[in-house]
Amino acid sequence: MLPTPRPHDLLWGLRPEQLPEEAPAWARAALGGHVPVVVRRAPAAAGWVAVGIRGAAREQRHATWMRLSEISRLVSPEAIARAGRWRQHGQPQWPALRALNQLAPRLDALGLAWGVTGSLGFELASGIAAAHADSDLDLSLGAPDQLSRAEARALCVLLDEAPGRIDLQLETPHGAVALREWAGESPRVLLKTQNGPLLVRDPWHLQQVAA
Repeated sequence: MLPTPRPHDLLWGLRPEQLPEEAPAWARAALGGHVPVVVRRAPAAAGWVAVGIRGAAREQRHATWMRLSEISRLVSPEAIARAGRWRQHGQPQWPALRALNQLAPRLDALGLAWGVTGSLGFELASGIAAAHADSDLDLSLGAPDQLSRAEARALCVLLDEAPGRIDLQLETPHGAVALREWAGESPRVLLKTQNGPLLVRDPWHLQQVAA
């Protein structure tokens, strides 16, 4: 049995004929080519999961829903990191790949689950070209327990020592917060939840949601 899908997981099994009539032609074509969909943060009815379809062009993104029973394969960002396929990538000079090589052992040393998301994660998991030389490196870091702002700032220093642009999202039990935002000085930060964004004082304790 497959695990419950989480944001950024890649899912296979959605077919073109399962899309609603108003879905764009490019989305149907993508699914016809066995392109995986990406789990997104949005409400879904019981037995369903909110997903997004990626097209060949950057602006081609389509939000839809998928039945859990239709999922044939699931690849998580953490599984992409563990597989380490970026080490055999044909463009090792890309900043995002150089950064990944540099950061992987340091993130492993934290003892927290981390993963590769975004266009590079999509490409590494699916084998479908999606990243390019100027792609950011998008990462997720599991943070089930509170990470102090000082710890967040230390982690930002680690990222800043690596090449290219790096966006790391902290995955708390209630949603995701950008590492750099949590490392900043603002008393409130944006927490991305399944039911939309919230401004909170502490991403680990939702009773502190700001009015």
